[in-house]
Amino acid sequence: MTREGASQLEDREATMIAELYPSLRAFASVVAPAEEDPNDLVQEALVRTLRGGSLSRLEYPKAYLRTTIYHLAVSARRHWVAQRHALQRVEVDDDPPQYSWQLDELLALSPRARAVLYLRVVDGMSHGEIAGLLGCREAAVRKTASRATRQLRRLLDEEVNDATA
Repeated sequence: MTREGASQLEDREATMIAELYPSLRAFASVVAPAEEDPNDLVQEALVRTLRGGSLSRLEYPKAYLRTTIYHLAVSARRHWVAQRHALQRVEVDDDPPQYSWQLDELLALSPRARAVLYLRVVDGMSHGEIAGLLGCREAAVRKTASRATRQLRRLLDEEVNDATA
């Protein structure tokens, strides 16, 4: 490939990343554990994906990157949970950051549940599309969405009841 051709490819890649970034960042902020910076998840997903070649080689780069972000978020959550347990075993006081009530209830859901709700409610994806993105069956997505909605509704009702009491 000539230098001019390589430069054009880099320009197309940069443009594609700039277009996808806001949506990917929003998705990462929903599925990321509280301790993880969503920008780091997006950056790591891009680095891992670009190691394999150009984004233009992918049929659905946004879906591919979302899947990568989701898996990175799950790994990060495992890391933070293990770290919390280790700190508790050595009796270190680990004060979690305080969040507004809306975030507390959302963070009570699993990353998978947050991802399903985000993709369904915010992005308007079908259950089948979400299943393909997360690598599971459509029935599992429907069940996760139903349970997450019910759990979130219950948590929000408890918050309202506590505030009025």
